[in-house]
Amino acid sequence: MSKNKVQFQKGLSLTDFMTEYGDEQQCRSFIFQVRWPQGFCCPECGYDKFCEIKSR
Repeated sequence: MSKNKVQFQKGLSLTDFMTEYGDEQQCRSFIFQVRWPQGFCCPECGYDKFCEIKSR
């Protein structure tokens, strides 16, 4: 398994972390960019739209 790119960033202080990933939207944007660098695409059908489940 590869290293977690967020957890093992060299030189990332708590202040830098909060600046980069300090709120939910910043974290969500980063995760989407890492997981789907060319944009979201369903692995089953290839559809490029998604919805958020807000009831959990």
